Amino acid sequence: MKSIESIPIQIFADGADKQGILDLYGKPYIKGLTTNPTLMRKAGISNYEAFAKEILQTVTDKPISFEVFSDEFPEMRRQALKINSWAKNIYVKIPITNTREESSLPLIRELAGEGVKLNVTAILTPEQVRGVSENLHSKVSAVVSVFAGRIADTGVDPEPIMRASRVLLAHKPQAELLWASVREVLNVFQAAACGCHIVTVPHDILAKLAKLGGMPLAELSLDTVRMFARDAQVSGFVL
Repeated sequence: MKSIESIPIQIFADGADKQGILDLYGKPYIKGLTTNPTLMRKAGISNYEAFAKEILQTVTDKPISFEVFSDEFPEMRRQALKINSWAKNIYVKIPITNTREESSLPLIRELAGEGVKLNVTAILTPEQVRGVSENLHSKVSAVVSVFAGRIADTGVDPEPIMRASRVLLAHKPQAELLWASVREVLNVFQAAACGCHIVTVPHDILAKLAKLGGMPLAELSLDTVRMFARDAQVSGFVL
């Protein structure tokens, strides 16, 4: 059975559960962490800054991404600079457009030029990747998050898009390609096979990856049979 450490990709934990974040931060195979406003809402977080600063008291030496949430570019910029000021290990998440489909590329160019480490998010097309690549700074670290899981949700195979994205970013050595919106353990191995630098994995799928990733299928078959037998016995089924 393969260990998580042997998978040739950086695994980032994706979530907003405080205890889950802190527990996973301590795992050597977790190389970074991400969150977003939707995950925060689901976790019941109401004070964005207080939550982030509390997490940053522990998460000090692995990259962590926090996202702006304004829909107006001047306010996005203000939020990005404020978030960036909280810690040196922060990547500021900027969506590829605002809700009116107005491009964030001018803001991305501006922030990258000022040395802000960015995680450009909600990307789904090679054209968007190309635009981001053209506006990142060649000497400033950045993450380009392509939502492969959402691409797959539409019935489109994301792997060719991820491979094309890797090529589009080749001339920006400081930019890392991230496979986002993981739906199942298989996606982690697909991301690695596509040459992605990073894959973000929800906390529940990380648990499944740790338990089942690389398990021989015959062993999993036996484990499944034992589960059925155990549950039937516990339920007291008779015929």
